[in-house]
Amino acid sequence: MAASCVAVSELLHNIKQISALYPKASYTVRAVSTSSSQCDGQLQRRAGSAPQHLVGVVGLEIHAQINSSTKLFSGSPVRFAAPPNSLVSFFDASLPGTLPVLNKRCVEAAVMTGLALKCAINRKSLFDRKHYFYADLPAGYQITQQRRPLAVDGMLTYSLLGGKKRNQVMRKNVHIKQIQLEQDSGKSLHDDVRSQTLIDLNRAGVGLMELVMEPDMSCGEEAAAAVKELQLILQALGTCQGNMSEGQLRVDANVSVHRPGEPLGVRTEVKNINSIRYLARAIDYEIQRQIDVLQRGGTVQNETRAYDSKSGETVPMRDKEGLQDYRFMPEPNLPPLIVYEDNASLPAGTDACQVVVVQKIKEGLPELPSVKRDRLVQTYGILPEHSFTLMTEDGLVDYFEAVLKATKKEPRKVIGWVTNELLGHLKQQDMSVCQSPISPSALAELLELQETGHISSSVAKQVFQEMWRSPGKTALQITQEQDLGLVSDTTQLHSICQKVVDSHPDEVHAIRNGNKKVLNKLMGLVQKETKGRADPVLVRAILQKKTS
Repeated sequence: MAASCVAVSELLHNIKQISALYPKASYTVRAVSTSSSQCDGQLQRRAGSAPQHLVGVVGLEIHAQINSSTKLFSGSPVRFAAPPNSLVSFFDASLPGTLPVLNKRCVEAAVMTGLALKCAINRKSLFDRKHYFYADLPAGYQITQQRRPLAVDGMLTYSLLGGKKRNQVMRKNVHIKQIQLEQDSGKSLHDDVRSQTLIDLNRAGVGLMELVMEPDMSCGEEAAAAVKELQLILQALGTCQGNMSEGQLRVDANVSVHRPGEPLGVRTEVKNINSIRYLARAIDYEIQRQIDVLQRGGTVQNETRAYDSKSGETVPMRDKEGLQDYRFMPEPNLPPLIVYEDNASLPAGTDACQVVVVQKIKEGLPELPSVKRDRLVQTYGILPEHSFTLMTEDGLVDYFEAVLKATKKEPRKVIGWVTNELLGHLKQQDMSVCQSPISPSALAELLELQETGHISSSVAKQVFQEMWRSPGKTALQITQEQDLGLVSDTTQLHSICQKVVDSHPDEVHAIRNGNKKVLNKLMGLVQKETKGRADPVLVRAILQKKTS
């Protein structure tokens, strides 16, 4: 009796949640804008010799896994690399009589993403069934938002580093046609040894945001930059972890070529690209392949292709000549999804905690990557390319700012240590910033020793290496134990400099004849004698006097 009372209580609670999310409301249709752009980069140079100029056109469809503890329409947990079929509810397995219950967290994540991408949020959106057969799609259809998605008409601004030295920031825009909520499918595991396919439904029903980008890009570099910027935005929002190796961000690229001013050409779709580097390579290869086909008098086929990372080529999967009928129909078990502008627009008696309120989500938006990059450049006077490097690695901005707070060293000098020494060591050992054996305060102590003249720059790098190998030791301890302090004894330095001058008469003669650059060689020899511990300012002054 007690168990049945609990079940009834849970059912009533679910009904209240559904009623709050799906009241009746009217809506208006918004127009979706499109545009196209040309790439001034690598592909125009590659195709420049062609008698008839062809350029690439690229649009993207991106599936971002929503960062939620449970699935889109069921209470099954979401966890990567769990044992097969261990995270499957009755609804995920599509057993008869099971019904979907919409996850509020997934709706809030999609709304937040839409706001960050300057989308219009539809106050009323609809769910649909998209029918197709996959062995890992047990229902035989996917619940998506084909007719009226949650968000439309957005814009993603991304940046490229251009110019001869690749230090000029070029900003470009790509239009977001729509963002829609939908279910993920399961996973097919192919056993070639036993010639069988096994099905894992752990991923079935996981919440996805599908972001459809208009064909505003024209080369792989632009597409890669746009996806990287989107990845940073999603990670900053916390709506998607964006780990492409775990399938949390998957990209389909629609690629075609045409002559500027003419209609777009026949497109191919390169499916399921799970690396930003491979995305750029796949698109550039596919554009050049289509150009080569047309220049030979052939015809580009409307087909789905896959990227082979080993060969660096795209290979055909299936053609699209026979257009598949997905038999879209309204999802009968989900009423229209309603989101509210603010608390004032809520119907009387509605609990604000049970509905999605756009204004509340808007107020909680964090600092976005583009804003943070501009702030870093303006606040600390670092170069734009350094701000890109800081933003690329999760946690690196916080590390950099923590070092600055603990040292008097100029930001332009600190940035070199963070992006070269620290990041170089992290990448070499495939470590994240949070795994660094050298804390921000420890690095700041090292930089203070250098700034106050206790150690030279070459010794500072030597101490850094030792700190990396021995995380428990401080920079001061290492300096004292290995006697690495700067040699400032004038008498001792005079003696060493005199020895170097006497043993290199040719260099001294060159300096006296006006070749002042040779002095740097003598300074290097003095530093070698002192194992990098000599005060470079003092050494230069002594050598200048002795060679004048």
